[in-house]
This record gives sequence, C-alpha cells and structure tokens, in this order.
Amino acid sequence: MEIMRVGVQAAIDSVPAQATRPDASLSFDEAFTLHHRVVFAMARAVVRDSALAEEVTQEVFLKLYSHLDSAPGADLLRPWLLRITLNEARNAIRSRNRALARDTNYQRNHNPDVAMQTGSDSRELDAVRRALDKIKEPMRSCLLLRHEGLSYREIAQTLSLKESYVGSLIARARKEFARTYSKIGVTR
Repeated sequence: MEIMRVGVQAAIDSVPAQATRPDASLSFDEAFTLHHRVVFAMARAVVRDSALAEEVTQEVFLKLYSHLDSAPGADLLRPWLLRITLNEARNAIRSRNRALARDTNYQRNHNPDVAMQTGSDSRELDAVRRALDKIKEPMRSCLLLRHEGLSYREIAQTLSLKESYVGSLIARARKEFARTYSKIGVTR
C-alpha cells in the first residue's frame, strides 16, 4: 500500500501546476485533492479490495488528467468521476474474475487435490457483501452512491437516470438488502 501512495504522489508531482482548462475553476491538483477519497471509497465499495481500488482510482485520475480539456466543470466533476469509477471498477472485476477462472481451471487440471482457500473475512462482513451482491443493478449502485453521500441529483447524473427514479431505486434496494441480509443471517 505504501508503494501505491508513492506512485500516486509521483503522479501528482509530475503534473504541471497550470494543468487546468481555461474555463475551469479547478486545477488537476485541486480536483484530485477534493475527490480522491470519494473515488477511492466508491472503487473500494465496488471491488472490495483496497489494492485493486487504488489501481482503479489511479486509472480514474489518469483519465481525468488526459481528458482535462473535455472534463465537465467543477459542479459536475464529482458525478463524472464517479461514473468513470464505476466503469473502471466493473472492468477491474471482470478482469479479476477472468483471471480467477483461469487460475481455478489450471488448478483443477494440474492439482486436483489442492482446494481453493478463501479469505478470512468476518462472518458479518461476508453476509453484508453477499446481500449486496444479490441486489440487482442499478439499485445496488444507487444504494452504494447514496451511502457515499451523493445527492439524488448526483446519483442520477452519475448513472444516467431520471432524478425522480433514484429515490424509488434506493428504497427498493434497502428493502431488498434487509430481506436478503435477514435470510443470510438465518442460514449461517
């Protein structure tokens, strides 16, 4: 994790101080400082792995830097970054799942006696994750974004939904989570 911090700091230090659009009120450094935590938290909530979330966060800010001239203004930057974060996180999950499937297939073919070992997360955290996995999109993303503190307007902009639709998606996601979590808790 320390290596990642050094990498992020090196990326920040390599950015010129005047890396802003003529009509933007935020420089890259300011945008990074303001939005890094929420981007990382969103990535971490989706991928559930701090190291992978840090990689996703770096990709998001690299995209911001390379598209600084076409990025939205300061008022819409956060939803724009979170939209990119969701896309990058989903891509990272797909890549990780493909690699896991390849590894599993290889182990089955070459080491049938070796059983796959899973991480040792707490039972409650595992139950929460399984319950979240059962919630369908876009309800899951709405719930996660709301939990990150976004307004209904920001969620609607991030997910390209109607703002009036977001509230009902969040309410349905909460009910689905509560129902699924109670079932998982009973079966443990």
